[in-house]
Amino acid sequence: MLENIRLSLQGLWSHKMRSFLTMLGIIIGIAAIIAIVSTIKGTNEQIKENLIGSGDNTVNVQLYQGDNIYEIDYYGIPDGVPVISEEIRKQILELDHIENASLYTSRETYNAVYYQNTGMSGGKVCGIDRNYLDTCNYIIKQGRGFTDSDYKLFRKVAVLDESSAETLFQGADPIGKTVEIQREPFIVIGVIAKSSKFEPVINTIEEYYTYAESSSGAVYVPDTTWPILYGYDEPQSLTLKLDKVDNMTVAGKEASAILNAGLNVSDETMKYKAADLLKQAEDIQKLSQSTNTMLIWIAGISLLVGGIGVMNIMLVSVTERTQEIGLKKAIGARKGKILGQFLTEAAVLTSLGGLIGVIVGIVLAEVISRVTSTLVSISVPASILAVVFSMAIGIIFGLLPSYKAANLNPIDALRHE
Repeated sequence: MLENIRLSLQGLWSHKMRSFLTMLGIIIGIAAIIAIVSTIKGTNEQIKENLIGSGDNTVNVQLYQGDNIYEIDYYGIPDGVPVISEEIRKQILELDHIENASLYTSRETYNAVYYQNTGMSGGKVCGIDRNYLDTCNYIIKQGRGFTDSDYKLFRKVAVLDESSAETLFQGADPIGKTVEIQREPFIVIGVIAKSSKFEPVINTIEEYYTYAESSSGAVYVPDTTWPILYGYDEPQSLTLKLDKVDNMTVAGKEASAILNAGLNVSDETMKYKAADLLKQAEDIQKLSQSTNTMLIWIAGISLLVGGIGVMNIMLVSVTERTQEIGLKKAIGARKGKILGQFLTEAAVLTSLGGLIGVIVGIVLAEVISRVTSTLVSISVPASILAVVFSMAIGIIFGLLPSYKAANLNPIDALRHE
């Protein structure tokens, strides 16, 4: 086998231009497939990151009516929906894959938050429990977070995220200043930010509206002071922090089932549901998958053309080396040895083409990423599979020429001119 590989490499080197042109179809096909697969993988990761966020691993469980989140502002506090107790929260914490669980209530601001004459036209106000900031991976950028005494003494204090702080104070230090929330004075004690910065890639108007709310800012108050602003005994929402993104769907459904077991509502469409962002990401990925598959098939055609080119060149090689084959058979070379030699030459030729194609494909993917600002992710298994597939093409399309060489009559071969 090693001798056959050595002879194959010598043969390729002695006909460098012909060998390169023969490999060109394989190189183009493999490079196209690697570039497409890398772009697909990168795009899928970008879709998942855009919907779920970077490093959060959190999912919200909220009260729905039908397919829409229940709006307390419009419909009021629903009958038969109890406040989620600490015992229920601890029960949910015992579920697999859940690292933390926090309760919160929220409202869209609609100009409900002001500092002097400056108001927030969007965003939200949230009443949060003691665990919420840790659950959602927030860090304190200025001032402090909420303390136990803030909750116990019903202090009217607020924490802003960076967006709301910039909107209300426009670069000034907000700590110690008083903002009005629903015309109630609250002292700003801190500014928070996500521990990992996440900037979603926005390419369409739909994506703009998806992320507009989160970029408008939020104001947080202790949940014990929430009734001062809005109402008592409001049903809360739940934020779960999971060990990894892929467990969002399962954990969200299990937590929803526990909460729904405590409902006593006449409207059967009213129930807690998890925002299944992972499924949304997968659905969007499936929409683009058909187009991507078609592109891969188109790239595969060039591999087929490259395989036919290999077969043609190998047939020419057999014709050129007819006397060499006849001499080998005359001194005792068997059919299997001749067959193996030519199959090895075809496999080495296409394997080299596949290897070069992988390198070109990786470079092409990086160029596409820089030109179009599209995320790419190189797949090592796909690269290995591409080289193996190239070798298989060489063996398949090299069978006919190799079989022809192995079955030459030595006497006729030696007479060939």
